[in-house]
Order: sequence, then C-alpha cells, then structure tokens
Amino acid sequence: MIERAALAVLHRLDPERAHSLALAALRAGLGPRTGPVTSPRLAIRLAGLDLPNPIGLAAGFDKNATALGAIARCGFGFFEAGAVTPRPQAGNPRPRLFRLTEDRGAINRYGFANEGLEVVAKRLSRRPAGAVIGINVGANKDSPDRAADFARVIETCGPHVDFATVNVSSPNTERLRDLQGAEALSALLKRVLATRDALPRRIPIFLKIAPDLDAQALEELATAAAGVDVIIATNTTVARDGLGSPHGHEAGGLSGQPLFERSTRILARLSKLTDLPLIGVGGVATAEQAYAKIRAGASAVQLYTALVFDGIGLPGRIAHDLEALLARDGFAHIADAIGTDRDRWL
Repeated sequence: MIERAALAVLHRLDPERAHSLALAALRAGLGPRTGPVTSPRLAIRLAGLDLPNPIGLAAGFDKNATALGAIARCGFGFFEAGAVTPRPQAGNPRPRLFRLTEDRGAINRYGFANEGLEVVAKRLSRRPAGAVIGINVGANKDSPDRAADFARVIETCGPHVDFATVNVSSPNTERLRDLQGAEALSALLKRVLATRDALPRRIPIFLKIAPDLDAQALEELATAAAGVDVIIATNTTVARDGLGSPHGHEAGGLSGQPLFERSTRILARLSKLTDLPLIGVGGVATAEQAYAKIRAGASAVQLYTALVFDGIGLPGRIAHDLEALLARDGFAHIADAIGTDRDRWL
C-alpha cells in the first residue's frame, strides 16, 4: 500500500523530477531491505559471476552511482550504474524523459547525462560488499575518439566493478549506433579488451546492442562481438509502432512494454548466431515475461521502466514468482530452461 501511494504521488510529477525523488528516497532508506531473493533453482553463474538470481537492474536508473547500497538491498541479482563518460556531460535539454502511461512505457533522450568518470569511480570505490555491480560505459558526445573514451572509463572504473558494459546502442548520441557496424565494432572491442586485459583484475565485458538491427547486421555483429563475454539484447528502440500515449511522438529511445516482443525476437535470433551468454532486456515487468526471455535464450534479464509503474519491490516479486514457474515446469535449475522455447520467437 505504501509503495502504491508513493507511485501515485510520483506520477503527478515531471518524470525526471520523480526519478530524482525516487533515488533520494532510496538513499534515505525508504526502499526494501531484504537483499536479493535467491535459491538453488534461481542462482546462476554468468561469465564467471555468481548471481543470486537472474533479475538485474538495467543502466539508466542510477546514472551516477549515488544509491549503490540501497539498490543492493532491493532484490536484484545484479545491477548496472551509468552510463558514464570520461568528462561530465549535461546531456540533452529538458524535457528529455516522457512517461507513456497508456503504453506502460517511456521515451528518454538523456544523451548520456552524467557527472563523469572521476566522480563515479570515487563512488564505486566505496561500493557495498557482496553485490554484483557493473558500469555502463559511454562516449562523450563531442569526442574525437570514442574508442579512447570507452577505454578510459574501463581503465578508471574497472578496478571497482564486477563487469563493464560497452554501450554502442543508445539512440540519443549522434552516430553512436554506427559503432555497431562490423568493422567499427571490431576495432572498438579490440581496444576495449586490451584495456580490460591490462587491469589488475580481469572483469567480463558485456556488449549492449540495439533492437533495430536487420538480419544481416545482427549476423555481422554476432561475429564481430566474439571476443566479449556477454551480449545484452537490447537497448531502447526508435520504432513507434502502435503507441497510444500522447507522448508517443517524442524523439528518443522507447522502452517498456512496447519493446517486449521486438527485443525478445532479436534475443532469440541472436541466440542462434552465437554461443555467448545473453541478457534479455526490454519490457520485463512480470515473472512470466522474465521467464519468456530466458526460454527464448537469455541466461539473465534486466529491467528498469517497469519500476516506474510497479515500484522498487518488483524485482523481489519477480524472483519469487519465477521460482514457482521453474518448479511448475520441472526445471531444477534456471540454466535448464534457457532456450527451451526459442523457436516460438524466430
């Protein structure tokens, strides 16, 4: 009841203001305190990381790593801060976040707004023990060498995190998605992986891709990405099919329920093209949807937009219900369910 009342208040506010207040409430200790839901059925090892459950928080919620301790108590199996760029960046002019209530989605065009790697790295150095925390890595909008930007963030923040996600799929930084092309991606990842290999402790590198790739581009990307540890499918979309919200025309990346089918189809296709572990993102708001992503080929899932409509207690509820779904279908371990319904999405 308290969570529903808080959501009702936040939904009366400008979305970006509501987001800031939600983070402040978490830092003040008003969120869950239970920690991650786990069991032998839910726990999974992903790219060398032991996750208590497969429900992750996607990047964008805690852009500047200001609420790491609070998020670690909210039921997630892992979570990402960022995206972070080398230099502080104001991002795009406001308004730049739009709540699509009728569609249970959101459109954002933040443009990698963040306080920069020095500030974020200092906060990450004081991170809570025991949580699995990653950093989403971006490039400054005006950078003459974006590969150098990615490398610099990983070099500085890498010692303080468990994984780093290379974000070449945000639609809100001009020409960023061009880095998903096979030649550009290969060159970028070569530099990123060399930087990672020079760290005092090896961390896995994740790659986050767009949901708007055609079949040929997806195949080329899968080949170029062979050196990373995990692929995240997917980021937000520029498509606007079937939206009912008056904000549906706004520029930016669309997330939430309208993205679920598109992102799950990309996930399933990608699982046919690579043996790399996959994380399914896009429209996850229920245990059934998390389960669908897993059975389409994901080893884990991430969510963010669903928190706007269902509250910060959602990851714990999804994990509990996912346990029941796995038990119902006779899966002793979540790994046994991965890809078992993939063909439905192809």
